[in-house]
Amino acid sequence: LLRGDALQEPALHAAGKIAAKTGARLLSDTFAPRLQRGAGRVPVERLPYFAEQVADFLAGTELIVLVGAQPPVSFFAYPDKPSWLTPEGCRLAVLSHAHEDGTGALEALADALGAKGSIAGRSVRKYLEPSASGPLTPESIMRSVARHLPEQAIVTEESGMAMAYYGLTESAAPHDFLTLSGGAIGSMMALSIGAGIACPDRKIVNLLGDGSAMYTVQSLWTQAREKINVVNVIYANRGYKILNNELKRVGASQDGARAASMFDLQDPSLDWVALATGMGVEAVRTVSAADFDAAFASA
Repeated sequence: LLRGDALQEPALHAAGKIAAKTGARLLSDTFAPRLQRGAGRVPVERLPYFAEQVADFLAGTELIVLVGAQPPVSFFAYPDKPSWLTPEGCRLAVLSHAHEDGTGALEALADALGAKGSIAGRSVRKYLEPSASGPLTPESIMRSVARHLPEQAIVTEESGMAMAYYGLTESAAPHDFLTLSGGAIGSMMALSIGAGIACPDRKIVNLLGDGSAMYTVQSLWTQAREKINVVNVIYANRGYKILNNELKRVGASQDGARAASMFDLQDPSLDWVALATGMGVEAVRTVSAADFDAAFASA
């Protein structure tokens, strides 16, 4: 289970050799601040979000080796569901702590296992066909992103809709993937600015829900002012869907209209084209897979 510098080259190369030698799976946290992935890089599986999904994902695991990571736990305490997600009987071993050199630790382990001569598996570039004509869906969006993502792009992601089809971009051009550092939402608009200022020669692709985007909507103005090379893909969910889901999972109900309205973004509805245009950012609204593919390809 990798985190921190262990999710970047050359640590991934060493981890890939270990996996090839031993048959181990390579995993990342659900939300890892930075991961280098895409074609030509060692693939890493991402832990699912919900506790029961993690339980199925890790079923049968005998040993989890932590490299800069903590043992997996659920983000919230759900009634009648475990928060500690390490399978019963599974051993935990710490190869390196978060403040230590994960790269050096993996390279030393590869050497100790006699894996330095092993060949690490690599993701293969695939050009996904765009979705057939029809309404825009989370899958069609990610197929277009994977198809048109430029070399060495930086993807910033804060959307459950995007997360569901994360695997589609494994075969995309090599890129850096930045996401939350924990379970809270609302930082990706600002994070895209930081990425763009740090790497002005690289395209930033910012994937986020409308609720998340509203936390720092003024970032649009800063993107325009600083001339950030960024494409924002905002999923118009018309509400805080993840918060609604979490309320249901902890047994909280929204019986009253006022309570339900606290997570609703339709009274009034947000006009993202108007918001972006008013802050100097070119914007377009798409409702079909074909229109989105064309818009993203030209952005």
